[in-house]
Amino acid sequence: MIKRTLHFGNPAFLHLENAQLMVKRMEEGIEKKRSVPIEDIGVVILDHPQISITHGAMAALLENNCAVITSNAKYMPSGLLLPLDGHSLQNERFRAQLDASEPLKKQLWQQTVQMKIRNQATVLESTGQDATPLRVWANEVKSGDTENHEARAAAWYWARLFRITGFTRERGGQSPNNYLNYGYAILRAVVARSLVGSGLLPTLGIHHANKYNAYCLADDIMEPYRPFVDRIVVNMWEEYGPSDDLDIELKKPLLQIPAIDVQLDKEKSPLLVASMRTTASLARCFEGTQRKILYPEL
Repeated sequence: MIKRTLHFGNPAFLHLENAQLMVKRMEEGIEKKRSVPIEDIGVVILDHPQISITHGAMAALLENNCAVITSNAKYMPSGLLLPLDGHSLQNERFRAQLDASEPLKKQLWQQTVQMKIRNQATVLESTGQDATPLRVWANEVKSGDTENHEARAAAWYWARLFRITGFTRERGGQSPNNYLNYGYAILRAVVARSLVGSGLLPTLGIHHANKYNAYCLADDIMEPYRPFVDRIVVNMWEEYGPSDDLDIELKKPLLQIPAIDVQLDKEKSPLLVASMRTTASLARCFEGTQRKILYPEL
């Protein structure tokens, strides 16, 4: 079953009733009520300072492996809540992850970078541009990406993707960086949710190792998925152009990220489902029963 993404961008009161997330809000002075089965929800985005949610509702969402994203005063994602116990074999999976050898992690990172660059090439080609250097660099990535082809490809890719003179990808940079920031935050939550659901620790990465980052593994595994967000943002840029503020209309395409169709192992499925298959394959790699991570290909 496809899990739903719920976005709350107006004042609301959320509570639990009969295994349903009950939503109360005022519309033109009249109280409106709505309910959604907890089991149908995959991601919840709390995007307004005047939203109240009960502990019971929060606990039920986490118990059903739902990712809960909170936003800051600028309506940009700033926090992420995930369940502590997401898999029946969690202890066993943790041990396999902790015991993973450095050569294995380097091989997994090689696969990750290769697929990311190939997907970046496809996005660039979809805009009518030549991506031959990206195709070449993807084939040249070595174990552990010792020659840092990821960074080389990224610099070449971002300089051309939006056809903006001098554009660089940075969190506080010019639009459409804000579009990308919002989309990547949703993607990160989806991948972190999938890692927990597969019994893995989102903190311990195969490449990222910043001691201040609680989601190093999520940041690793989301890399080949980023171009799916980039493709959405390219279309947004062509339709809307620059905008300093992301209103609900601009956010709508980005809120669809968990539901967009991606192709994984010759099968199409929503990104939310594909990410679970990716993290499950990663768990098998840690356990030694599989040697390759399943990533979607654009």
